[in-house]
Amino acid sequence: MSSVRQQNFLLRKEKILAMAETLLLDNNQDITLSELAAELDIAKGTIYKHFKSKNQLYLELIILNEKRLLDISKAYHHDIKIYVSQYMLYNMLNSNRTILLHVIEERLTNNERKLKDLFEELYTIREQRILELKDLFGAHLKSLNSIMSIRDYLSYIWTITYGASLLLNSTHYQKSIGSRERLIKLYVNQALMTPDKLTEAELQAE
Repeated sequence: MSSVRQQNFLLRKEKILAMAETLLLDNNQDITLSELAAELDIAKGTIYKHFKSKNQLYLELIILNEKRLLDISKAYHHDIKIYVSQYMLYNMLNSNRTILLHVIEERLTNNERKLKDLFEELYTIREQRILELKDLFGAHLKSLNSIMSIRDYLSYIWTITYGASLLLNSTHYQKSIGSRERLIKLYVNQALMTPDKLTEAELQAE
């Protein structure tokens, strides 16, 4: 394949992924490849040149999202308050995407057995994100005398973020949560309040 053809091939794949994400979020549910092809005004078979199945398309959307999170880690790994804020805002301001991609990933993890290489790519990117933040979070936890591990703290932040996204995406609860902006700020501040600090006695024993 010539460089021009290869570039066009990759550009078309990017367009397919972008439209798939848009349709998925607009519909707030599953989509079909026929719908996707119709929106792009291409033959359904063209999509299969890039993705062997809809599950592969979905998993590549999840990988794309994970790469965006990795980019956030690389851009803000110098300041934990900025990183946590940017990470949580990325998820909470697009709460439907956060929830949908998580639900789809859970489904694929439990039912898909033919995309091992893509799952490995996804987990590798996540590992890179943790490594990118390792020193930043390690220094922060040490400064607070916290006994939490870096992985546990990242999991703690993810839990708050996902829970907040569920609330912010709920039609029922949106009617009673008041100011979304204040609530989002509250969640960010909550994530920065690190639990499990060492007591004075434990510090002396150290």
